[in-house]
Amino acid sequence: MVKKTLCIIFDGLGDRPIPQFGGQTPLEAAHTPNFDVITEKSLCGLVSTLGRGMRPGSDVSHLAIFGYPMEKYYTGRGPIEVAGLGIQLQEGDVAFRGNFGSVDENLNILDRRAGRIRVVDEFASAIDGIEIDGIRCIVKPGTAHRAGVVLRGGGLSAAVSDADPHAEGLPVSEVAPLDDSAEAARTARVVNEFMRASHRILDAMEANKARKAAGQFPANFLLLRGAGVYPSMPKFNDKYGLKSCCIVGGGLYKGIGAFLGMDLIPVEGATALPDTDVEAKFKKSIEMLDTYNFVFCHVKATDSLAEDGDAEGKKAFIEKADRAAALLANLPDDVLLIVTADHSTACELKAHSAAPVPVLFCNPSVRVDSVAAFSERAFAQGGFGYAEGKDIMPQVMNLMGKLHLIGA
Repeated sequence: MVKKTLCIIFDGLGDRPIPQFGGQTPLEAAHTPNFDVITEKSLCGLVSTLGRGMRPGSDVSHLAIFGYPMEKYYTGRGPIEVAGLGIQLQEGDVAFRGNFGSVDENLNILDRRAGRIRVVDEFASAIDGIEIDGIRCIVKPGTAHRAGVVLRGGGLSAAVSDADPHAEGLPVSEVAPLDDSAEAARTARVVNEFMRASHRILDAMEANKARKAAGQFPANFLLLRGAGVYPSMPKFNDKYGLKSCCIVGGGLYKGIGAFLGMDLIPVEGATALPDTDVEAKFKKSIEMLDTYNFVFCHVKATDSLAEDGDAEGKKAFIEKADRAAALLANLPDDVLLIVTADHSTACELKAHSAAPVPVLFCNPSVRVDSVAAFSERAFAQGGFGYAEGKDIMPQVMNLMGKLHLIGA
């Protein structure tokens, strides 16, 4: 009988065929003996987290997997990002996510992630607390190049556009109101003034002068996007009658856990980067099953490597994760193991795609199918079939014997 669930979500795990791998995806080309063994004991399938033809963001796809449809609960990525940084939102706050990026003297974007800078604490601290027209701009560092920003004051709106054009070589976008309200117009003006003011401070910092002198991209601009407000939503534990925690490295995923009321469990070496200690995350996840009956573990680097177009790096990281997966091969019979992804990230595109991703359910209570290889095409033959993200938690509740009876 299933009593506990360990849900591992690989970010951007799926991909497209790669010529250098003989037409295989990085997942198909990777040597994954431990995940293959797990697959042989599992019910398998493919999932489009938002549905066919929908290209998912990480935020909405995770919410869908956990049973929170975006049309009801999603107000923008900003509130999720800042929740993961420990910022307590207040009524009337507008939250944004941001990247510390690099711009030239004409505000053309040279690099959206400042050369994938690893630590931005001093840059965030330098611009935290700027006030514009009575609005306080709160800035907190996130993982690597990321940051969270909260505008706090009266008369604000989340109905504003992004400043980030999502491509190098383009100018920073002027933030514009998305409706005719005075609040949206004011918010757009404040955001534009904040970004210009913060750019002046960042560009003059000695740390950025040193980066330029060393031939590195300076962290001299904060690109904001994903404006939103904190929504009212049921907590995961209340929704499902489970005691949950999350083991994650990236700020967004900490935010998802915090958003849903999961306890955040720190793990030394969890960086959300290719050097992250996957084995330590899996060990801690298994350990937490003594205290929690739902553990969410997130693994990020499969996504970021694909966004860099690094197919070899993505393949190597999958193999690194597989070595750690030896810890998962013989879990107790009362533990349901789920391994899936939030979306595909194509090395060819250096971006998310709408291609479905693998999902497996491993436990003696599942109807094991004939799939024997941990890969996208192999899972197309699985017994779980073709599903959507919203189908995963009902399957968990079914296997745990917690589904409500319909009818007599």
